[in-house]
Amino acid sequence: MSELRVPGATLHYQVRGTGPMLLISQSGEGDADRTVDLVEHLAGDFTVVTYDRRGLSRSALDEPARGATMAEHADDVHRLLAELTDQPVRMLGCSLGAVIGLHVAVRHPDQIGTLVAHEPVAPRLLPDDRRARHERELAEVQALYEREGLTAAFKAIADVLGIDPANPDAEPGLTPQPMTPNRIANFDYFIRHDFSAVITDTLPVARIAHTRTRIVPAVGATTPHHVFDYRCAEALAALLGTQVVRFPGGHNGNTAHPRGYATLLRRILQP
Repeated sequence: MSELRVPGATLHYQVRGTGPMLLISQSGEGDADRTVDLVEHLAGDFTVVTYDRRGLSRSALDEPARGATMAEHADDVHRLLAELTDQPVRMLGCSLGAVIGLHVAVRHPDQIGTLVAHEPVAPRLLPDDRRARHERELAEVQALYEREGLTAAFKAIADVLGIDPANPDAEPGLTPQPMTPNRIANFDYFIRHDFSAVITDTLPVARIAHTRTRIVPAVGATTPHHVFDYRCAEALAALLGTQVVRFPGGHNGNTAHPRGYATLLRRILQP
């Protein structure tokens, strides 16, 4: 476990395994420990790097109330990779993490050889009317959270992202990660600040198709086709002239189906 000083924050990161470097940028409130089951299945083939996004868990902000932009999250990844290697890495970005990966692929294409972008929450990939509708959805979830708290917000987030809490659809043998005070604090930061970062994002969509980074748009096999994140992945695939890859599970397939997810990811990331 290590720390890296970046402008406005100190990042906590972890490095496990051997082989080519693979950075995992997690979704939602996920910190460096959120993908522990997935990392277990990948560490024999990759040097896996996970980290706490600024504002979460051990990645402390100099000004905790300020939040962060997507560009700042991407700059954190750029600086972290520069600290660890001078070679292009593989990257798995999930949800918010996928948008971070797209930013890095555009601004620092030599740092990422292949980016698997799983259901990026990137309204700017969509036509203007859909973009505006989904930005309103996110703002409404923030307002709901302020009025009614986390339980109500959970249901709204699940609806937006096509997650069925009544049917977790997980691989057998997994131990669910408990809802600890730390995770509750991370959800608070995520909803208050990272939702705003998504809504105000300035992702340069026109430049994505011209990056040297190989980008693989991905979705969960059980994610409903009409929801925001699925449509963003489809729009990314259309922009790149390719097809989406379907991973086991839904929006959170990387945590709910770690064995199957790792098997397909390993195949995609092979040289």
